[in-house]
Amino acid sequence: ILASILSLIIYWLIRDRYRVRNLNGKHVFITGCDTGLGNSLAKWLDKKGFCVIAACTTEKGSQELRSCSSLSLKTVNLNLADSNSIARAVEFVTEETAGKGLFGLVSNAEVTAPIGPTDWLKIEDFHSVLDVSLLGLIEITLKLLPLLKKAEGRVVNLTNAKGLMAFVGGGYSLSKWGMEAFSDTLRIEMQHFGVKVSIVEHGFFKAEVVNSDIIEKHLFKLWNRLTPEIRDSYGEKYF
Repeated sequence: ILASILSLIIYWLIRDRYRVRNLNGKHVFITGCDTGLGNSLAKWLDKKGFCVIAACTTEKGSQELRSCSSLSLKTVNLNLADSNSIARAVEFVTEETAGKGLFGLVSNAEVTAPIGPTDWLKIEDFHSVLDVSLLGLIEITLKLLPLLKKAEGRVVNLTNAKGLMAFVGGGYSLSKWGMEAFSDTLRIEMQHFGVKVSIVEHGFFKAEVVNSDIIEKHLFKLWNRLTPEIRDSYGEKYF
């Protein structure tokens, strides 16, 4: 047992010594860079020397990110619920990589709300989450695959604990489970082309996803639009 443990420790130490070399000219495209993990990752990779292309949902987010980064960091506006916006972003990435291909794609953007009991929701509530957090990320991945294959790059999909369990109604957990399945399938298929696909199941951070005020706001909105029959079936005490 001790020999096995020692072997694993040695393996991990050797594995963790591997580093990506010659960062100059390696392009990484990151979604969801206005705030949070995407924003922090864009800044960190920029400092490391990667050519970062950061996708933001607002012009304000783009300006703030550029103001505290190097000149090599580029930003592009991206609405993952809009196929035309996705197409424009892919065209921008293609021009920036200038035939070198894409070294990395980090999918991070997500929409969380509304969440709540399932029969409080409408199909539009599921679309508002899944169109961005699942279908939008799948669409932009598909359109960037040629560039990833050219550079024998990697795809990193950020999920969290909701990719392993479902404990709340709405599209958020569905999107995480969907990204897990999409990533596992893509990983097998892309091995032939030298493209690596990884899932990072991170924990919770102080961000909108765990902001009780935002969750409460949406719950009040859902509760107030319910029919009297559904409200009576739950009762004020449940709410």
